[in-house]
Amino acid sequence: MFVGHGPVNRPRMRESDREDSRQQPSRLLIAALLVTLLGFLARLWTAHGTFLNPDEALHFRLANQPSLLLAYKAGLTNPHPPLLFFLLYFWRILGTSEICLRLPSVLAGTVFCWVFFKWLVKAAGLLAGFIGLLFTALLPPIVELAAEVRQYALLMAFLAGALYFLDEAFEKNSALRMAASSVCLYLAMVSHYSGFWFAAALGIYALCRILAKSPPAGVVGWWIGGQILGLALAFFLYKTHLSKLGRADPATVLSGWASDNYLRRLYFDSAHNNPVTFLVGRSFGLFQYFAGQLAVGDVMGLLFLIGVAQLLGSSLRGDSGDRRLALILILPFAIAWAASMAHVYPYAGTRHMAFLVIPAMAGVSVALARLASGKWPRGLGMAVVLLLACIVFFKPRQPWISRAEQSRTHMSEAMNFIRQNVGPSDTIFTDYEGDLILGHYLCGQQPIAMEPAPAGYAQFSCAGHRIIGKSFRWIFAADQFPQDWQDLMQAFVVKPGAAVWVWEAGWATNIADDLQEHASGFHDLRYQAFGKNIKIFKLTAGEQMPAVPSSGANSQSGAPSP
Repeated sequence: MFVGHGPVNRPRMRESDREDSRQQPSRLLIAALLVTLLGFLARLWTAHGTFLNPDEALHFRLANQPSLLLAYKAGLTNPHPPLLFFLLYFWRILGTSEICLRLPSVLAGTVFCWVFFKWLVKAAGLLAGFIGLLFTALLPPIVELAAEVRQYALLMAFLAGALYFLDEAFEKNSALRMAASSVCLYLAMVSHYSGFWFAAALGIYALCRILAKSPPAGVVGWWIGGQILGLALAFFLYKTHLSKLGRADPATVLSGWASDNYLRRLYFDSAHNNPVTFLVGRSFGLFQYFAGQLAVGDVMGLLFLIGVAQLLGSSLRGDSGDRRLALILILPFAIAWAASMAHVYPYAGTRHMAFLVIPAMAGVSVALARLASGKWPRGLGMAVVLLLACIVFFKPRQPWISRAEQSRTHMSEAMNFIRQNVGPSDTIFTDYEGDLILGHYLCGQQPIAMEPAPAGYAQFSCAGHRIIGKSFRWIFAADQFPQDWQDLMQAFVVKPGAAVWVWEAGWATNIADDLQEHASGFHDLRYQAFGKNIKIFKLTAGEQMPAVPSSGANSQSGAPSP
C-alpha cells in the first residue's frame, strides 16, 4: 500500500509545517504543558467530593482481598482483565478515600493527553497536535473517563504509548522503541479487552509500514517477536478468563457478559439493522458521546470524515505520511464495526469504545488544522468554540448521577443514620448495586468476608449489621419487589416482627417512590432519603406484601457492565 520510489516515500514539509517550524518551541511547549495541567486539574476536581458509584465500588471490592492471588481470582468473576485489580491491591496502601482510589486514573488520563499530543504533533503538525491536546484534556466525557475507578484511562494511556513508540521505532530504526511499543500494547491488553481491537489495527498498520520501507532486520525481528508474545498473551487471557465468561453461545464469549443486558441493543442485528445505516448512525453516536453534546458531536463526526478525506487526497498526490495517518485513523473504526457485525463487541456511543478516542480526536484535529490552512488563530478559534459548546451544553449519558446528588456528604449522613437507627438484630436487604456501595462504606473499606447464603443471595456482616443482597437483581423494581420479599422470607430465617431495612444506593433508586405510587398498601410508606440516589426504609418481617401492577417500574435484573 505504501510502496513507492524516490522522494515519494519521504514526508514532505507542507506550508503549514513551515509555519509551525517558525513558532517559538519554548512558548508552545509551555502552552501545551499548561493545557495538560488544566486537564489534570479538571480530572482531579471531577474525582473529588463524590462517593463511589456501584461499578467503582465493585472494582475496589474485587481488588480489596487479603492476598494478591485472591484478588486475581476475584477479578476472574468480572469481564475485565486483571491490571486494574492488581494496581488497586497495592495502591490501597496509600489510602482508600475516593480521591486516592481515583488518582491512578487521573494520572493515567493526564499521561494520555501528553503522549497523544506528542504523537499527533509528529504525525500531523504542531497545530493539529495542540488542537488534539485541547480536546483530549478538556472534553467532559474524556475527563470523566479518567476520574473514576475504571480501566479506560489506563487503556488510553498505554495505547497512545504503543502508537507513539511504534512510529518512533520506524522513524529512527530503533529496536528499543519497538520493544517499548510492544510493552505498552501488552499493558493496554491487560487493562481492558477492547485493547485487542486497537492491537489488531496497530498490527496491520505496522505491517504496511514494514512492506513500504523495509526497516532493518533487527527492528522487524523485535516487531515479530512482540506480535508473537502479544498473541500468546491474548490466548492466555482467552483461555483463563474470556472463554469462561460466555453465558450464551460459545461463539459469543466476548459478548456473553454484555449482550444479555443493557448493551444488547448496541450490537448489529441483521433482523433489525442495515449494515450501512448501522455504521453511519453508531459512528456519529460515538462522536456525540466523546463530545458530550449531540449537535457538536455530529459536527465532529463530519470533521473526522473531512480530515480522512483530506489525508487520502494528499496520499494520492504522493504523501506517504498522510497515507499512513489515514490508515491508523480508519483501521480502529473498521475493526470495531466488524466486531459488532460479528456480534462480538458493542459499537455505539458508550465508554466501552474509549479506545476510539485516539483516532477520533486525531481526525477532527487534522481537519480543523487544514481547514484553517495552518493559521493558528483560525484553527484554535474553531477548536475553542467547539470545546466551549461541549462544556457549556454538556449532556451526560446514562447511567449517571449528578455531582450534587453524588456528594460524599450524603453518604456520610446515610452511614450515620444506619449506625443510629438500625439495631444489631435488624436485617438490611438490598439489591446488587446497593450491596456494592453499602459494603464499601459501612464496612469502612475493609475486605469483606462473604458468609454462606442460599443461591441468588450474598450475605455478609460488618459494623454489627447483617446485610443480605439479591445477587442477580441489579436494582429493585416495584413489580418484582413483592416476590423478592417473599423469596427473602423463605430463604432466610427472619423472626416475625423483626425489622428489615431496605437500602438503595446507586444510579437507580426508585423502589420506595414506585411502591408508594403503585401499591395500595404502601401509599403511606415513609423512607429516609439522602439526596435522590440514596434511600432507606423499614419493613416488618411477617407482614403481607401487596401485589404491585406490572405497569409500575420496569424490571431491570441485568447488571450494567463495569
